[in-house]
Amino acid sequence: MSYQIPRGTQDILPASSSKWQALEQTLRHFCYLYDFNEIRTPIFEHTNVFKRENDSSDMVNKEMYTFQLENSNTSLTLRPEGTAGVVRSFVENKMYANPDLPVKLYYMGPMARHERPQKGRLRLFNQFGVESLGVKDPYADVEVIVLAYSILKALGLNDIKVLLNTLGDDESRSAYRKALKEYFAPYVDDLCADCKRRYEQNPLRLLDCKIDHDKECMKHAPSMRDYLTEESKQYFATVCNVLESLEIPYEVEDTLVRGLDYYTHTVFEIVSMNKEMGAQSTVLAGGRYDGLIPYFGGPQNMSGIGWALGLERLLIALEAEGINLEENNGLDAYVMVLDPEAKQYAFEVLTELRAYGYRSDMDMMNRSFKGQFKSVDRLHAKTAILIGNKEIEEQTVTIKLLDKKEQVSVPVEQLIDFLDQNLVEEEHHHHDHGKE
Repeated sequence: MSYQIPRGTQDILPASSSKWQALEQTLRHFCYLYDFNEIRTPIFEHTNVFKRENDSSDMVNKEMYTFQLENSNTSLTLRPEGTAGVVRSFVENKMYANPDLPVKLYYMGPMARHERPQKGRLRLFNQFGVESLGVKDPYADVEVIVLAYSILKALGLNDIKVLLNTLGDDESRSAYRKALKEYFAPYVDDLCADCKRRYEQNPLRLLDCKIDHDKECMKHAPSMRDYLTEESKQYFATVCNVLESLEIPYEVEDTLVRGLDYYTHTVFEIVSMNKEMGAQSTVLAGGRYDGLIPYFGGPQNMSGIGWALGLERLLIALEAEGINLEENNGLDAYVMVLDPEAKQYAFEVLTELRAYGYRSDMDMMNRSFKGQFKSVDRLHAKTAILIGNKEIEEQTVTIKLLDKKEQVSVPVEQLIDFLDQNLVEEEHHHHDHGKE
C-alpha cells in the first residue's frame, strides 16, 4: 500500500530546509533587535477562541478545521491564524499587568485552513507574526510596520509597496457601516452569496470581495475617510507623518479592510509588485484591534496591533526576485575509513571533531576509497581525513586540504589545532580551543 501526503500540505525536504532556516533566522534576529519575544501557543484551541459572534470572515465561516471530542461537548479547532491564540494567552496569563507595556510578542508555526489549494496557498501552512499588546499609540503602529518593511528589505525584496488605510474608531465605523448599507441596498441582489451575508453581518467586508470587486457599484462606494471622527483622522495622520519622516514609502488604499472582523484604526498590507506572484501578491498583512483583548476578558481599554506573513508565500516572493537564501552547507571534514579495522578509531576522531564544533561525517557503507571520495565531492567537504591501519599504529591522521590541494600527516592530538589554523577563514567557526 502506498501512502501519500494529504492534499494542500507539503513536506519540507532536507534539500530546501536550509532556505527555511535562513529565513527563520532573519525573522528571529529582527525580533531580537526590536525587543519582541517569542510565544508558542497550542496548535488547537477551543473553537470560540476563533469563532466569535457575528464574525463575517470567510476564514471563520468556511475554512476552519473543527472537531468534536468523542463523548464530549468540547469543540476544538486547529488554529487558522495566530493572533487570537496569542491574545487569549496574553489575557489568561495576565501579561497585561506588565509594568512595561506594550508586551511585544512573535510566533512562528503551522496554521490550518480548509480552502482550495493553489500556489502560495496551502491548507497547512507556516505563519510568522508579531503582536504588540496593551498600548494604543500611533508610534506602536509605525513600529510594527517598520519592523515588517525592514525584514523584507533585509531579505532583499525590492518589488514591494506598503498599502495603508484606517478603519477608524467604533463611532467612525458605525457611521460608515450605515452609509454602506444605504448605498448597497439597491445592488445587494446582484452581489455574490458571500456578499449577501456580509451585507447583513459586516458591510465593510463587501469592499474586500474578490468576486464582485470589478462591478461598477464597488467603484463608487462611499469612502471611509468621509466618516472618520476628528480623533481617528488625527491618529491616522500621525501614523502617516511618522512613516514619511522615516522614509518608508506607502500608499493609502481606501478599499483595504483586511479579512478579519476585529480590525480597527490602522490596517496595512505589504504587496509584491512582481508579476510572477499573480493573484497571491500580498506578502504580509495586519492591523490594529481594539475589541479582542476585552473579548477574552482582559482590560476594556486595551488594544493591540500585529501582522502575519506566510513563510511559503514569502519564499515564492523571494524566488520571483531571484533571491536565493541557501547557504553553502558543505562539511568541514569527511572522515575516510581506509581499512575495516580502522572504523572505531575513525569514529572516535569524528566524535572529537563534532565536539569542537566542526561539521563532519564519515562513511558508514564500507565503500572503496574511490566511492568515499565521491561523497567528499558531493558533500562539498573542505577537508578529507584519511584513517587506516597506518594511522592507528602511528596515532596520526592524514588530512587532505581540498581547496589548497595539500596533504599532511599530523598527530591526532594536534588535529583540532591544525583545523583551527587552516579553516580559520571560515566564518562559521567560533572556536576557543575548548569543547562547545
